[in-house]
Amino acid sequence: MTRIDDTPPAWDERTQLTTFLDYARDTARAKCDGVSAENARKALLPGSPLMTMSGLINHLRWVEHYWFQVVFLGEEDRGPWTDEDPDREMRVAVDFPLAQLLDEYAEQSAGYRELVARSGLEDRAQRAVRDGLRVDLRWILLHLTEETARHNGHLDILREMLDGTTGG
Repeated sequence: MTRIDDTPPAWDERTQLTTFLDYARDTARAKCDGVSAENARKALLPGSPLMTMSGLINHLRWVEHYWFQVVFLGEEDRGPWTDEDPDREMRVAVDFPLAQLLDEYAEQSAGYRELVARSGLEDRAQRAVRDGLRVDLRWILLHLTEETARHNGHLDILREMLDGTTGG
């Protein structure tokens, strides 16, 4: 996979925000290049039994679903989590091939790119996140960039522990 550059093609706010989110997404996918099916399912951190490469990719996918579709658009939450199992998206990820999870994440990201392109950065979410606060699309883009970048660090650690691969 060829990762995009983090330098935006234009310097307006929207282009900068979307370029950084796409760069973080591409980085997550690049961290998974060449990972075997077996290694993608391995949990290596004793204190984090759900932290697998598959689990992290599935988590990123479903986090975007939550913020764009549930919070921003106000749609029904069809995420895999439940009140009894709030981290289920990470648990069930090991039941699917990593390639499938990556494809679904990429396809979904393309749809969200279109949503962002036709929405204003000041547009408010349909659902409140807490205390009646309805965040705007700008905040959602910043939040998803932060979350994806943070989990890229986790993917870095897992990848190095799995096969010694660093960078990327």
